[in-house]
Amino acid sequence: MNDPGLVLRDIHPSPAPSWWPPASGWWALAAVLVAVVVACVLWRRSRQRRIRRVTRMFDDALAVDAGASAQVAAMSQLLRRAARRRDRHADTLSGDAWLAFLDAGDARAPFSQGEGRLLLDGGFRRDTDLTRVAALQSLARARFVDWMVK
Repeated sequence: MNDPGLVLRDIHPSPAPSWWPPASGWWALAAVLVAVVVACVLWRRSRQRRIRRVTRMFDDALAVDAGASAQVAAMSQLLRRAARRRDRHADTLSGDAWLAFLDAGDARAPFSQGEGRLLLDGGFRRDTDLTRVAALQSLARARFVDWMVK
């Protein structure tokens, strides 16, 4: 029954699975991560392109008008056009209500208390200070791009 020549050995465990190739779940996770990264890059590139296009549209609309008061009037018109995208009744606002609408979400209130006040009557003045118009232009461009891109 017991043969002294027969030596039995312990059961050998199977070798640990190798790390390559990974299981199909890891491949799926990698594919999802790559897809998310590609989607984020494409979205960011599209957004940057849209920002450049809207900025160029703003600057081109102002380049047509030579006078400072005409530029202020054009900025007001462009801001009203952009405001319609946020609220369909925004273009009917006037005076301080219009400036308060432009200031919405900005604690500095640059339109109500800053250079933005030029929008109220700057389009009707004969002598408009070009430095104030330039300051208003950068302020209006930022608001226009913000509203048109969102």
